[in-house]
Amino acid sequence: MIRIYDYVLSGSCYKVRLFLSILGLDYEAVPVDFFPGRTHKSPEFLEINPLGQIPVLEDGDLTLRDAQAMLVYLAGKYDPARTWYPEDAEAQGRIAMWLAFAGGELMNASAARLHDMLSYDFDIEKVRAAAHDALRVLDDHLTDVEIGGGEWIVGGGPTIADIACFPYVALSGDGGVAHDDYHAVRRWMYRVKKIPGFVVMPGIFEN
Repeated sequence: MIRIYDYVLSGSCYKVRLFLSILGLDYEAVPVDFFPGRTHKSPEFLEINPLGQIPVLEDGDLTLRDAQAMLVYLAGKYDPARTWYPEDAEAQGRIAMWLAFAGGELMNASAARLHDMLSYDFDIEKVRAAAHDALRVLDDHLTDVEIGGGEWIVGGGPTIADIACFPYVALSGDGGVAHDDYHAVRRWMYRVKKIPGFVVMPGIFEN
């Protein structure tokens, strides 16, 4: 069975849980005491992931770190229709671009959230400004998509690009980064919540 080392408040862990649910896959969640226990930095956990980060996914003999890599793997192995990660090179390149965005620029929203919720020592004004910059990029892109008659970040249907970007956009309010000025983003979040198999986490609701 698939196993995920998990922290229920982590947006990165949530994106993997969300995709597992959408794919209808059974899995075992192994709780990690990220805060306050910081067991992800323990010698035992560093044997699993030497970077000391969550989530970690195990499937048979395979161990993966990085949530975006997990989405690629799960889509490639468990979505035979290849709708979530299409096989053509152009789509894969565009999806990879947004996966990098989810694991890069959008993580400023995560940093703001960690600051406000768990008192992490970040320059809060700097990370909030960077999070707003990222939301503007996504909102501009989704506005162009909607003008062209589309609804999703890449292509005609939802892909792992949408799953990767969704959590820390949806959770950004926890870090003082509101969605009020990002109308296309708000419409897109509503569409994501209507995907069959969608599940919630603390701070993210169905409506």
